[in-house]
Amino acid sequence: MPEVQLMGLSKRFGSITALEDINLDVREKEYVSIIGPSGCGKSTLIKCIAGVVAPDEGKILVNGQAMRNVPIQHRRIGYVFQEIVLFPHMRIFENISYGPRVQGQTSQSAEVLVDELLSLIKLVDRADSFPMELSGGAQQKVAVARALASGSALLLLDEPFGALDAKVRADLRYEIRKMVADLGLTVLHVTHDQEEAMSVSDRVVIMKAGRIIESGRPIELYLRPKMIFTANFLGEANFLQAKVIQQTSTGAVVQVGDLHLQTLDRNQKAGEDVIIAIRPEFLSITEGLEDENYLRGRVSGIRFMGHAFRYEVETVDGTTIHVEHPVCLGELEIETMDEVSLAVPPHHVMVYSVPELGLERELQLE
Repeated sequence: MPEVQLMGLSKRFGSITALEDINLDVREKEYVSIIGPSGCGKSTLIKCIAGVVAPDEGKILVNGQAMRNVPIQHRRIGYVFQEIVLFPHMRIFENISYGPRVQGQTSQSAEVLVDELLSLIKLVDRADSFPMELSGGAQQKVAVARALASGSALLLLDEPFGALDAKVRADLRYEIRKMVADLGLTVLHVTHDQEEAMSVSDRVVIMKAGRIIESGRPIELYLRPKMIFTANFLGEANFLQAKVIQQTSTGAVVQVGDLHLQTLDRNQKAGEDVIIAIRPEFLSITEGLEDENYLRGRVSGIRFMGHAFRYEVETVDGTTIHVEHPVCLGELEIETMDEVSLAVPPHHVMVYSVPELGLERELQLE
């Protein structure tokens, strides 16, 4: 099974830098998702690995072999596009068997392989159908099977579920994840869907403006992102200006307006201006007793989101804080303009140094 190493990879299109000094190691059998804003370079990165685009600088190694001079057809890499690219005049069996036949496999061996793949994607009974006779989800499963039929142990997925309905997309991503795990494949998956990336990946890579800014296990990136941009892009967060008052045995005490919050942060020094980030689902509306970790404000809006009630709370300094209250706990007896207190769990307060170019600039997607 292949390992992938990217070393100093850069690509420019005229004056536009699509990739800049990309360094990434993907382990054997690892499922890695790459996410980032539109135009950040994630699809260009996948195309460089596949051989569709030639990088200007750097190296791509697959199992230690340099790919620079290896033609696309000899890289043994499966590539599945967002657009469902099947031969419309060929039946499903013929579509999947195309690669093995081009490679010179006998009809018998190709037939055995295709039967196995059809069984794997649960479309044995549709072998004689044409692509147009299948649903979008079924067609994309055929596209994956065709990529695997060529003997690919490295699978590249370039937003493969983007054109499908939400329910079909959710079901299909888990089917594909189970399939590649059963086959022991190495996968690089580009997606704009954060939930998709977090739910199927061993590791998530965050890109911005042609560079990798952070990578890690999904739960680590969500609960303890090292970068402010990641905290904002992966999920949602409230950002507040604060100042470190003191370091204690349990972490830092920060001042937000006229209130003090206990955090578990040990990296910032007393007297330092900081940015704190708190995700909406980790806040709860409470009576705000004096010995609690809490913020104060006035409710400025209430929305029902299906899975939760969303409260907008405006603080004294005009900052809007979003709070998500699970619908399973029932609707709170709160109306707009009510004054409320927000309980803040210390272990869910993320503390960052103030960005050099300012918070607004740091959060920009481009």
